[in-house]
Amino acid sequence: MSSTLVVRIFALFLAGCSVVVGARPNIVVIIVDDLGYGDLSSYGAKDLRTPHIDSLMAAGMRFDSFYANCPVCSPTRAALLSGRYQELVGVPGVVRTHAPNNWGYLAQDAVMLPQVLKPLGYHSAIVGKWHLGLEEENQPTRRGFDFFHGFLGDMMDDYYNHRRHGNHYMRRNEKPVYPKGHATDIFSQWAVDYLAERAQKKTPFFLYLSYNAPHTPIQPPADWLEKVKKREAGISSQRAKLVALIEHMDAGIGNVLKELQRTGLSKDTLIFFVSDNGGQANVGANNGALRGEKQEMYEGGLRVAAGAVWPGKIKAGGRSGLIAATMDIFPTVVEAAGAKVEHAIDGRSFLPLLLGKDQPAFDRDLFFTRREGGDRFMGECIWAMRRGDWKLVKNSPMTNWELFDLSEDPGETTDLSGKNRRKYRELGAAMRVHIQRGGAIPWQKR
Repeated sequence: MSSTLVVRIFALFLAGCSVVVGARPNIVVIIVDDLGYGDLSSYGAKDLRTPHIDSLMAAGMRFDSFYANCPVCSPTRAALLSGRYQELVGVPGVVRTHAPNNWGYLAQDAVMLPQVLKPLGYHSAIVGKWHLGLEEENQPTRRGFDFFHGFLGDMMDDYYNHRRHGNHYMRRNEKPVYPKGHATDIFSQWAVDYLAERAQKKTPFFLYLSYNAPHTPIQPPADWLEKVKKREAGISSQRAKLVALIEHMDAGIGNVLKELQRTGLSKDTLIFFVSDNGGQANVGANNGALRGEKQEMYEGGLRVAAGAVWPGKIKAGGRSGLIAATMDIFPTVVEAAGAKVEHAIDGRSFLPLLLGKDQPAFDRDLFFTRREGGDRFMGECIWAMRRGDWKLVKNSPMTNWELFDLSEDPGETTDLSGKNRRKYRELGAAMRVHIQRGGAIPWQKR
């Protein structure tokens, strides 16, 4: 046996996966920031035009009951890249630049998606927002990515100066870079540049394209804002700004999709689109008929727009009510790449569904966790879980648990915790076990 083959087999063992013979598609995961469930034309928006994202949804399978792992940024992204519940990899809350208000530290033993894909020959890149740690050991190129071109921190205080609390976090790998222009344009162009480069290579790639739009500050380019105001008679100034920011992002995603087509990569590429949580109501977001918003455990904070496209594999025009979550993207990608996950994860693959095969509903409870600071949370947690149509919610540390039957009450208007004590106790027992699991994992750097 050659030394090269020995190294490859050992790398596969370390990554916790085994190869299954088959073609390996390129993988593109596009995650956007704070997009409301009703803030795409394809999801019912009447004052907003998102032709490129809508065309993506139409070209494959759209999901109606897809959940973010958390109603805020960092935990959902940790779940996506690890395939685990976020608190089980040390990120129960938002990773922030200020230590007194930082609520996560990405576990060093967490196996990240690019680490699993690398032994299969994949080149992995992240373009855009990282938001999983500023520490040297937690920068993207130390967590399995071959290439990083983006923003290391959390939110930007300004889309044009690219800083947070006065700190500069734009990086190419681990070196500071100083691009000019709107961050959405920059990230879209960097993604286009990466695709153009990979088109010259023979190896498959994984591109994690992570936008910070439409997160606050709601700062669209002036010409995009003016276009929306002229088109939408009577639109409020607040709503117009958010619509313009989303439409501007949609155009950037369109440029990325065009580059996939131009290079011929699209025919061999599996694309996922998802938001990291629901929209923020006080900046004009629309979460459709769902109760709640970003930061909350009600449906408006957790249920998100999502879709998948894979030409020749996923039938166009598909639509699914499968209850799935961000962490499920991990095993789905790995299976599509021709491997099996053999280390512990919480996500489940929904690849059979995408390929038109039989896929029964996942036989599992789905849990949601968020730890947060400030006067509103004081370092405490909020929780939710879903078992079938039943949902248990504690939306604030200062309020009681609530129980909803989503089949009869999708708007979560009637708390049944007092009326149906049997179901309340049943879900509560499962919730406590899950809370204990998370309690065993440190979320601060030791």
